[in-house]
Amino acid sequence: MDTVDKKVIILVRGKQGSGLESDASDVMELVTEGKYYKKDNIYYITYNESEVTGMKGTTTTVKVSDGVVTLMREGTVNSQLVFQKGRKHVSYYDTIYGAFTIGVYANDVNVNMNDNGGEISIGYHIEIDDKLGYNDFYMSVKEVGTLDDKCNRTDETKG
Repeated sequence: MDTVDKKVIILVRGKQGSGLESDASDVMELVTEGKYYKKDNIYYITYNESEVTGMKGTTTTVKVSDGVVTLMREGTVNSQLVFQKGRKHVSYYDTIYGAFTIGVYANDVNVNMNDNGGEISIGYHIEIDDKLGYNDFYMSVKEVGTLDDKCNRTDETKG
């Protein structure tokens, strides 16, 4: 059975390094609202990119199915990156600056998702124009209603 769209808070943390090991030379973190739903036993996470990521005008959708995570972007950046442990996937990456092919080899794909949210953690090598880099990707998805909401105390403001 498919679940209704849920409003979620999404934390995305990415680390990029050059070479074969995770030296984490560049770290990016984003917290944003998005949608989370399940269709045909596949989980989907959707959010809009912002100026922070340099992809404003792009919608990102993460599809989670049987240990395979697919990151799809549409807008100012168009791409589909597939992460599957032990497999290399080659994709087309289209930006406002030009298009290129990108190879992705996932060393680690850890998925812990359920109907309320969860976590995704991926360690992968990326290859662009014969240049190799190592990246870590982490995503946390939490339903908005499950967060501590200590700031909404309207009953204490009566005078």
